[in-house]
Amino acid sequence: MTGVLGSTTVDLARVQFATTSIYHFLFVPLTLGLGPLVAVMQTAWYRTKNEQWLKLTKFFGTLFLINFAIGVATGLVQEFEFGMNWSVYSKFVGNVFGAPLAVEGLAAFMLEATFLGVWIFGWNRLSPKVHLATLWIAVIGTWLSGYFILVANSWMQHPVGYKIVNGEAQLTSVWALVSNGFALRAYVHTMLAGLIFGSIIVLGVCCWHFLRGHDVETFRKAAKLALIVAVPVTLLQLVVGNRFGEAVTSAQSMKIAASEAQWDTCQPCGFSLFQIGGFTKDDPTPSFSITIPRLLSYMATGSFDGQVQGLNELQAQEQSKYGPGNYMPNVRVIYWSMRVMAYAGMLMFLVAALGAFLYWKRKLERARWFLWSAIVAIALPYIAATAGWILTEMGRQPWIVQGLLKTSEANSPSVSTTWLAISLTVFVVLYVTLLVVDFWLMRRYATRDLGDEPETPETAPVPGY
Repeated sequence: MTGVLGSTTVDLARVQFATTSIYHFLFVPLTLGLGPLVAVMQTAWYRTKNEQWLKLTKFFGTLFLINFAIGVATGLVQEFEFGMNWSVYSKFVGNVFGAPLAVEGLAAFMLEATFLGVWIFGWNRLSPKVHLATLWIAVIGTWLSGYFILVANSWMQHPVGYKIVNGEAQLTSVWALVSNGFALRAYVHTMLAGLIFGSIIVLGVCCWHFLRGHDVETFRKAAKLALIVAVPVTLLQLVVGNRFGEAVTSAQSMKIAASEAQWDTCQPCGFSLFQIGGFTKDDPTPSFSITIPRLLSYMATGSFDGQVQGLNELQAQEQSKYGPGNYMPNVRVIYWSMRVMAYAGMLMFLVAALGAFLYWKRKLERARWFLWSAIVAIALPYIAATAGWILTEMGRQPWIVQGLLKTSEANSPSVSTTWLAISLTVFVVLYVTLLVVDFWLMRRYATRDLGDEPETPETAPVPGY
């Protein structure tokens, strides 16, 4: 990008889509992760009839619904942007994207939205078993929705099951599309991120109430559930994220080289924890670097002795294959976004592990230093997810579809810079307003007391059920 507002139609279209995508992705992982936790809480209430679990279900269920509502509203805008700002791209991928996006919209999203609505209005109307089932079905819908969205996005990263007909991509194998190895790895990575979101935020909210000394015994149950999820999931995510590097190396070698600012081919290759300089072709050698030997080779190839191609060699290969041009992404942005994501992930594992240790020692509620740390840690999944999204999308540049269509050739030629600037301004103002509203609502309902005992839903189903 040439600047915050850009100077061309393509620049502005990219800024606009980046704004809406990053903003929308602030809500998606929390929906994916908080939904199952709320469902587990309601399941615990159904099985034990312990009213504390019912209180927690309604408490965290409210946060889940607030997040879901704003997430849906912001996601719909992206659908319109495809056709309005990226008509060439939409025409090129339409015959491929039609299948997964149709399934996502007509099946998965309708499944989650319908049954979530039944869950909201089903209290005191459905039997506890049926009411609980509606929430689990809605959760399954959110996870299915996430899969089909990632199938579409992963085709942009690693196109499979297609042929080019009259300048457009035509789907030749639905199975190849939905079983794309890149999509499967991305799906596991994203679902784990969602569970991290949910568990870290539930833990942070519980720690806030521990500091206030309100409903400690009840929130202790939620904190235990959050830690049971957070500890193994944050650890597993570090492993999965590391292995995901092999898929990226195979499909997008330029991205993995840029994430290390590796200008020349190396074997074996070290991974720099931190470096100063070395982010441009004119200045390829960092003036300072802290490097772990052989780690990049392992991350990229699965072998501590593996070879990683450098940016210069890859650039020459791309020019030979696709013609003159710059095929490198913004190396500085990719390098740091990768590390921000990884370091935030390690910090979340540390918070979860410390929390589990303190809970085991029965000191969690009294360790004020940790309680404040857990509250601050609520920001970590948002930071990690944003950095990861930037790494995924900007690391593919200059391609909008890897190896098939460049971003500079994919925008709508009939949309003017003026209209893009106007709509971008409106979006930014609207999204900032929504962010303030969301923060206010989430903070208000996350810090409120559990209150009096809630009414127990009737056990009999509605007449005629």
